[in-house]
Amino acid sequence: MTWFVVAKKDFRDAVQSRALWALVAVFVVVSMGSAYAYISVPELFGEPGGATFAGLLFFTVGLTGLFVPLAAIVVCYKSLAGERELGSIKLLLSLPTTRLNVFAGKVVGRATVLAFGLGIGLLVGLGFGSVLIGDVQLLVVLLFLLVTMGFAAVYASIVVGLSAMTGSTSRATTYALGFFVVFELLWDVVPMGLLYVVEGFTLPSELPDWMFLATQVAPSAAYFSSIVAVLPEAAESVGAAASTPEAAVETTQTAAYVTPEVGFVFLGLWLVVPFALGYARFNAADL
Repeated sequence: MTWFVVAKKDFRDAVQSRALWALVAVFVVVSMGSAYAYISVPELFGEPGGATFAGLLFFTVGLTGLFVPLAAIVVCYKSLAGERELGSIKLLLSLPTTRLNVFAGKVVGRATVLAFGLGIGLLVGLGFGSVLIGDVQLLVVLLFLLVTMGFAAVYASIVVGLSAMTGSTSRATTYALGFFVVFELLWDVVPMGLLYVVEGFTLPSELPDWMFLATQVAPSAAYFSSIVAVLPEAAESVGAAASTPEAAVETTQTAAYVTPEVGFVFLGLWLVVPFALGYARFNAADL
């Protein structure tokens, strides 16, 4: 049994989940509602000149940056911990396959499930918004979707990797929620706290370049920077480039790494490192 077969079966099983379709329905409603709110009252969202398609796109980035981690927790936390808890992992491994095939198949399968649900919600929301605005930029939408699907794959790797580290679904949930709280809710204060300690418990008048890298550690921050990197003109047109850590750090920007393209590097690390650590733990586990 190859990883592809495992992924196909995992996708088919997950797609039948009521929780997944509930998430899709919620995201469709939220994306349509937010699109309508942004277009109806753009002044509330920093668009005094009126709603634009680029503005709608970057407004949607904020929603996906929150939705993807939460959806990944719901869809992926049971991927391996649940099978170990029920004992069904032994049946799966009794077939002609390897633990690497099982682990990789779970990651790919759950990433596909996330991409499937996310794609439906984004297409409906952006389609609804483009009709209201009377403008659509297909290439921009395609690039946006590709980066967003990559972000979904990153979170699938993270949560499946965390699920592989335990045989208890309750602990897997705790690990996943803990990751979300630390890296998505609290991380904004970590770089400033680190700088405060490094500078001898004082804040300098000019922030060092390495602060940019520190702010990119959070997956959603790296995702936002990656969107800015692939859609620079759209980002500039709505002032989104000024919201990136690159601009917020206010350094002399002499370092080559102070650029939104660094977001892709951090997304790549979040894709590979949890995969490697999760597989290593799963491979060594006594099932």
